Amino acid sequence: MNIRQATNADFDGIWPIFHDIANAGETYAYPNNTTRAQAQKIWLEDPQKTYVVEEAAIIVGTYFIKTNQSGPGSHVCNCGYMVAPEARGRGIASFMCQHSQQEARVLGYKAMQFNFVAASNIGAINLWQKLGFEKVGCLPKAFLHPSLGYVDAIVMYKWLELNSAGG
Repeated sequence: MNIRQATNADFDGIWPIFHDIANAGETYAYPNNTTRAQAQKIWLEDPQKTYVVEEAAIIVGTYFIKTNQSGPGSHVCNCGYMVAPEARGRGIASFMCQHSQQEARVLGYKAMQFNFVAASNIGAINLWQKLGFEKVGCLPKAFLHPSLGYVDAIVMYKWLELNSAGG
């Protein structure tokens, strides 16, 4: 697997992954009718950086990193990860999350927060916990899952500094 910063030309490979996940409506709170142009803005233009994971020159995963809040909260970043359906279960999400934590430190972030993890996304929650994230909040029935109905959304957080006292 190779991971590198995405370019505008990579959106041709990112779009099918984004479209599949947004259309399924099971893990991200993006409308299932998100257009390609909207998705490109969300995933490639708005974040500070976007990355792709390639296998044999085919994009099999992607993630973005951006500042979660401005001003006094600007030391905390947010990331979103997507893996192509045919590539799931092979450690790509773990690879991206570990890479994103290193990148976050390089960019000067002190912590990483996932704002809205559907409680039904057990695989992601278990992976994030395995990688050191804690559940720090629960938004009751905040996510409308297409088959399960309203489920909780979980807020997860990890302090990235080696000195856990901060500063």
